Amino acid sequence: MASIRIDNYLRDQGFFDTMAEDVRRGLTSTPKILPPKYFYDDVGSELFERITELPEYYPMREEGKLLDEISPDFMRWMRPAQVVELGSGSSTKTRTLLDSAVKEGTLRSYVPFDVSESIIREAGEVLEKRYPGIELHGVAGDFQRHLDKIPEADGRRLVLFLGSTIGNMFAGPRVELLTEIRKLLGPEDYLLLGTDLVKDPGIIEPAYDDAQGVTAAFNKNMLTVINNGLDGDFDPEAFDHEAFFNHDEARIEMHLRPHTRQHVTLKKIDLEVDVSPTETIWTECSHKFTRERVSEMLEAAGLQLQEWHAAPGDMFGLSLSCAKG
Repeated sequence: MASIRIDNYLRDQGFFDTMAEDVRRGLTSTPKILPPKYFYDDVGSELFERITELPEYYPMREEGKLLDEISPDFMRWMRPAQVVELGSGSSTKTRTLLDSAVKEGTLRSYVPFDVSESIIREAGEVLEKRYPGIELHGVAGDFQRHLDKIPEADGRRLVLFLGSTIGNMFAGPRVELLTEIRKLLGPEDYLLLGTDLVKDPGIIEPAYDDAQGVTAAFNKNMLTVINNGLDGDFDPEAFDHEAFFNHDEARIEMHLRPHTRQHVTLKKIDLEVDVSPTETIWTECSHKFTRERVSEMLEAAGLQLQEWHAAPGDMFGLSLSCAKG
């Protein structure tokens, strides 16, 4: 039984430089904004796993139902040799697909890609027992910098980008990322993309502001990540978590608002910032889609929609696409 191999690209100077640039630009802009990728240190990844199990958080359940429904037939004709999962987390929802792929007898390797090495390793310990003989090659990295570090495919490749993570990005960066993902696809390869769909805000908002306060802790943990990376003195408990649906933009927004004026020093980048109770730090947007918008987004990135699967009530969507031309 082979153990999981993990290549970690988050320990280099480039990662610090990227964080320094993102934080300096974001905290000196109006409004103040921090990229959601900084939610995910080991604590943040564990908190997100807890979020996916909350009763209010429908995306995980609805996507899981869709995957259970489509996996057997899908893997019967897809028959991938390699499955690459971007933002793999604990790889829990992926097991439905991997089970079906293993049953077809063609799967040789699974490549989980995530920002947390520890969560890749924890998942790998489970997966190596469940799938003996399948090569497990994890990559700890940043979507925007390290997609080229994904190991070469030996046969047909299926790339998974589930959980509607693509909705955390604005339109331009979304297309840029999907264009980079397209480069991972050969003529017979596919991308399976998860997208949360437009629906009643009364369903959407509680998923980002749960009664137990797990999402609030997740949001505030970003300040701890920034503190650790840049030698900062943010007080996460001096901020309130806010989440609301922006109807005009069809997206959830998450913000942090201080109770009182906060003076923050980030020593490693020689930056001092004041944050007033009349302003917020914008930490996440989660765009909601329609089938038409997904198709347009894929087209703009050089991808062609092949199949569309939606949960009843348009609760969640899965799109299968391939590289055009």
